[in-house]
Amino acid sequence: MAEAQFGAETSQRGEWVRQANRFTDRITADGSSGWPVEPDRYRLVVSLACPWAHRSVIVRRLLGLEDVLSLGVVDPIRDERGWRFSLDPDGRDPVTGIAYLSEAYLAADPGFTGRYTVPAIVDVAERKVVTNDYPQITLDLSGEWADHHREGAPQLYPEPLRAEIDEVNALVYRDVNNGVYRCGFATSQQAYEEAFERLFARLDWLSERLAGQRYLVGDAITEADVRLFTTLVRFDAVYHGHFKCNRQKLTELPVLWAYARDLFQTPGFGDTVDFDHIKRHYYATHNQINPTGIVPLGPDPSGWHTPHGRESLGGRPFGDGTPPA
Repeated sequence: MAEAQFGAETSQRGEWVRQANRFTDRITADGSSGWPVEPDRYRLVVSLACPWAHRSVIVRRLLGLEDVLSLGVVDPIRDERGWRFSLDPDGRDPVTGIAYLSEAYLAADPGFTGRYTVPAIVDVAERKVVTNDYPQITLDLSGEWADHHREGAPQLYPEPLRAEIDEVNALVYRDVNNGVYRCGFATSQQAYEEAFERLFARLDWLSERLAGQRYLVGDAITEADVRLFTTLVRFDAVYHGHFKCNRQKLTELPVLWAYARDLFQTPGFGDTVDFDHIKRHYYATHNQINPTGIVPLGPDPSGWHTPHGRESLGGRPFGDGTPPA
């Protein structure tokens, strides 16, 4: 059961300790990894509910990789076997033929006993997972898949800014991306409070950083913005109430709310958000937090389309590139 697997990621102090990524092979342009970049060879499997998977959906779209890397979307509601392809005809992924993502995990490692996570890139012919290493997946889409980028694709991980992007990403991951989960899945008051304080201290730090600049690093969207956005866009819908991250709502943090709306209204961001999948997944699958399984009707998403005023800070969303079609 998913609940039993989550329990395996809890420390004796009641802290949430995320499992390591089991499959860390890389798909490389020169094929030196044993997995060469090839159009149509691989399938990116995601849940639209999952912030880690959402990153890869955004990056794939911004870079124009839709025609070379197909996308499989699982049901936001997991059952005892994990992520399932019940949204597709006959309950099977139409490209790989599998009914559960777990099948691709066990094909790669028959002894695997952890959580079956998304995103995962699956070799279509072998129907097995190549990688579920979500931080590296998006970086490799920017780098190793460059020969297949669309004309005008933005530079999401430019060489001159990589050290700063990596530094910001590490802080945001520790305190925000993973921090909301450390609040939500804590099983002791002390563990929860420590995670809560670190989360909002980092959000305050981000507010200060973004008060005078449009994007996190440089004057255009980078990988850092993608990673922060997928947590912010879920904040009021699930993390504020469901995960008890309730010092303030995102809508009560003026700088971050404007920043998040700016990205949401940028092609490739808001058009990849599915609030229905997000809410149904969190509220209906975390039985230890929400035993009734009731999914809230709010919040009203119309605020995401209101003016944000961030254009006054300058910057060019896609740098020297262009928006996706």
